[in-house]
Amino acid sequence: MELEVRHLRALCAIAETGSLHKAARRLGVSQPSLTTQLRRIENSLGAELFSRERSGCRPTPLGRAVLTRARPLVAEMAALVVEAKAAAARAQGARLRVGSTASSALPGWLGRLRRRLPDTDISLHVDVSANALLRMVSSGQLDVAFVHEVEGCPLLVPDGVFRRVLMEREPQFISMSRDHPAAAAPVVELRDLAEDRWIVDPTVDGEWDGLRRVLAAAGLNPPVLHGDYHTAASLIAVGEAVAPCQPTSGGREDMAVRPLLGDPLAVRLLLCTPPGPQEPYDEVYTDLESAYREAATRAAVYRQWLRRHKSPLITPAA
Repeated sequence: MELEVRHLRALCAIAETGSLHKAARRLGVSQPSLTTQLRRIENSLGAELFSRERSGCRPTPLGRAVLTRARPLVAEMAALVVEAKAAAARAQGARLRVGSTASSALPGWLGRLRRRLPDTDISLHVDVSANALLRMVSSGQLDVAFVHEVEGCPLLVPDGVFRRVLMEREPQFISMSRDHPAAAAPVVELRDLAEDRWIVDPTVDGEWDGLRRVLAAAGLNPPVLHGDYHTAASLIAVGEAVAPCQPTSGGREDMAVRPLLGDPLAVRLLLCTPPGPQEPYDEVYTDLESAYREAATRAAVYRQWLRRHKSPLITPAA
């Protein structure tokens, strides 16, 4: 078997994540498929490249030597693809491929971009996985990606991808049914939700790990349900569960959104762009900043939080 770039990319992913399971998820393949691929690579080279342990996979001495040569090759191939796609895009006309995790700022951001760039073909790709979007930026499939990074769960940012911080620490609020006892208070304590079921989307990078860390620190071990956003909203509205939510979340008659005392849950908001000159993205960032400010001040509960914390996002009259 001859080694190909995809094989080297797989070896780098296993080394960087330290786990066949995590590497398979990053590469978008099944774990058995990746395990078989690794075995074939090792058979081709005549020795093991990783030692399998309970805590994960660690490169053997031969593995480290191979990775030393593989990483720059993978990076060079990624750069080649990015540059080739950028050249093709320039030949085809102006376009802007936007990626984002879910955000209330998206409609305002896209509207501003379309008004600023009326002759540009603007597309949108939404994904629950911030890491998937970052890989798309790195491979030249997206021009920009607006993502959130759960506190305590760093994203896997590919080499060369540029990051601008929109919000260093955005608090995550709690969504509950309108008639939940805790909804009567302007700020909720975690212990007020100790008897509730929590629902999270396990496909959102870092969300479950971040929530589990915060609950454990508070000495809580509530039952947890896994579901997507629409399922969560239905269960929350009827009092079957509570869930973390973005502070810019729009209000609903059957649900209440409240901040947590001490803001133990938080994310960092980032605009990520490909390697190279960053000036073309200055106005893209400015439009995002304006759209986020608009979404933040439109959400009454978040607006009050921003006032209390004297955030520069909000003026005294807002």
